[in-house]
Amino acid sequence: MVYAGIMKITFILITILSVFAVFISCESEAEKKQREVRLEQTRIEQKEKNEQEKLNQAIRDKYISNSLSTGTTPYAYCFGSNNTCSDNGCSQIKVKTPNNSDVLVTIKRNTKVYRHAYIKAGSNFTFELPNGIYQPFFYYGKGWNPEKIMIETDCGTLKGGFVAEEQIGKDSPQSLNNNILEYELILQQNGNFSTSPSNSEEAF
Repeated sequence: MVYAGIMKITFILITILSVFAVFISCESEAEKKQREVRLEQTRIEQKEKNEQEKLNQAIRDKYISNSLSTGTTPYAYCFGSNNTCSDNGCSQIKVKTPNNSDVLVTIKRNTKVYRHAYIKAGSNFTFELPNGIYQPFFYYGKGWNPEKIMIETDCGTLKGGFVAEEQIGKDSPQSLNNNILEYELILQQNGNFSTSPSNSEEAF
């Protein structure tokens, strides 16, 4: 009887341990699946990141040597291209670019881009403007990509931008009254501007 009781207890313990082992096994399998899902998601994200980096590098390589002529108005379809002043009172804004960067200049009047022009590195360009208050913005960079999407504006999608070393600066609004305002832009090695930092939402 004692032997039979021991056998019964042993059987019960084995059964309990077996059930516990199955429970643990099922729990571990669920955790394993979750881990595999996380690993697969990480692998997919890394693959997409690598593909995007390759695409960005291919675009950079394609356009890094591309540049526009000084005075070109790449956003003419949106902002217009007229650069003359026939009013009774006219002023000028002269811009000289640094030797190490092309610059796309936008000049705003009443929060809207009134003039814009591309200026090659080490060149200068003069904007003619009716007297008034204007704010200049300076978009620096290298390698012009005409298909690059910048932002959405009132006139549609703005396309065209640099593929490398992009930075944007600005000056405060300036009142012009039959005078000439001159800028000699300096792009420092540490990325600071002789003007104040800005962004595409402001500049365009």
